[in-house]
Amino acid sequence: MSKKYLIVGLGNTGSDYVNTRHNIGFKILNHFAESRDVAYESRKLGALATYKIKGRTFILLKPNTFMNLSGKAVKYWLDKEKVPIEHLLVVTDDLNLPFGTLRLKTKGSDGGHNGLKDIQNKLNTTNYNRLRFGISDAFTKGKQVDYVLGQWTDTEFDNLKERLKKTSEMIENFGLSGVTNTMNAYNGT
Repeated sequence: MSKKYLIVGLGNTGSDYVNTRHNIGFKILNHFAESRDVAYESRKLGALATYKIKGRTFILLKPNTFMNLSGKAVKYWLDKEKVPIEHLLVVTDDLNLPFGTLRLKTKGSDGGHNGLKDIQNKLNTTNYNRLRFGISDAFTKGKQVDYVLGQWTDTEFDNLKERLKKTSEMIENFGLSGVTNTMNAYNGT
């Protein structure tokens, strides 16, 4: 059985998006890599870093295809690295969860998230692991795009450090202990 895991953080490339809510997938993967002293390199369809622990290899991917076309990079690297779909974990923002809430699921709808929608279309399945990071829905009607592409509030930013640490622990636990144990230990924290 493969001991490789593809961990994909969803986000948009470019300095305009760095500290936006929609880029939490990139921010989480950056924190994961920095805290484990691994570096990204530019590769086909994204930036990749590799982290090894206890006989397992985590391939970290930040697609450079922009959020809404993430499926192309996910499919390419799953196939190239021969990672079984059960070892795929997509890290993304979620408007339906309170800020900082973590929820790992093994399948589900795209929930209106265009990045997840493209991944599902390219993989032809909704059965893949996704780790949702709550960004809340604190926006007025018609302002969703401005909100998700907006900067964190001061309070959110202050709480991000602890949340990034917890999310990184959750990702590592996913590879070391499996999805079910990780869901039981971390969901809702």
